[in-house]
Amino acid sequence: MRIAVVGAGAVGGYYGGRLAQAGEDVIFIARGENLRALRENGLRVESVRGDFTLPHVQATDDPSGIGSVDTILLCVKTWQMPAALQSIRPLVGAGTAVLTLQNGVEAPGEVEATLGQGHALAGLVVLFSNLAAPGVVRHTGGPALIAFGEPDNHRSERVERLLGAFQHAQGVTAESRADIQAALWEKFLFITAFASVGAVSRAPVGILRSLPETRAMLRGCMEEIAAVAAARGVRLSAGIIEKTLAFIDAQPSAGQASMQRDILNGRRSELDALTGAVVRLGAEVGVATPLHTTIYHALLPQEQLARGELVYPA
Repeated sequence: MRIAVVGAGAVGGYYGGRLAQAGEDVIFIARGENLRALRENGLRVESVRGDFTLPHVQATDDPSGIGSVDTILLCVKTWQMPAALQSIRPLVGAGTAVLTLQNGVEAPGEVEATLGQGHALAGLVVLFSNLAAPGVVRHTGGPALIAFGEPDNHRSERVERLLGAFQHAQGVTAESRADIQAALWEKFLFITAFASVGAVSRAPVGILRSLPETRAMLRGCMEEIAAVAAARGVRLSAGIIEKTLAFIDAQPSAGQASMQRDILNGRRSELDALTGAVVRLGAEVGVATPLHTTIYHALLPQEQLARGELVYPA
């Protein structure tokens, strides 16, 4: 398969690297120091599932010279989606699938709205990794799961073909899901509650789950998300809240969500795609989300400051 990876960071670098290692024709779309390192030194992945180095990889910052591809792995942050979708137009042919791997539940709809019906595949990853240095991805844990499917849950040849490519790759757990929407919302329930309570409390997960007050906030956020999902016709697994709390209980005590880290470091975050999305999607179906609304409003000044939309008085 001819596969373009847009956003060659912690997620794109890992999965794109594994596909290239398995012999797929992979082109990385990158920029800045990361692009320079990929061109000069290739890609190195330090992984709990086995280190490897690809001394030579295809890498560019100009999608217009590549032509159409079979699949695009879209691995940018949610707030980078509008610019990324415009930039990848030259890669999109009539049969090109764009696999969205963002946090949240709205990315497949953004792809369809921008590039046209039939191009989106909905996906998610469970991977603990980071870009340790330009051209170096460090995978520290998690199942390295990638799961995906058609947004309307129908079976398709392109899903089966992509699944085969991932299953042929080492160090990857790949699944196609009969109900990818439920899978997206179940991850959304976890990551949004974790990120929202962590960001507003400034506390690591060990504190969030052990302090009765913050544990109650975690549960309350999950209950709000489950109510919004139900009102939107999404069927979550039985006992999903207890399962998610148990998953949180098993994480390293110093853990933080990426949105929380970004907010604590004064960077632009995925606040609108996570906490804000619960508020927005709930309002559309008449479901009250008081916890998320309060957290979103409390974090909004910091977010607007990071975006340059707000200036604090001296």
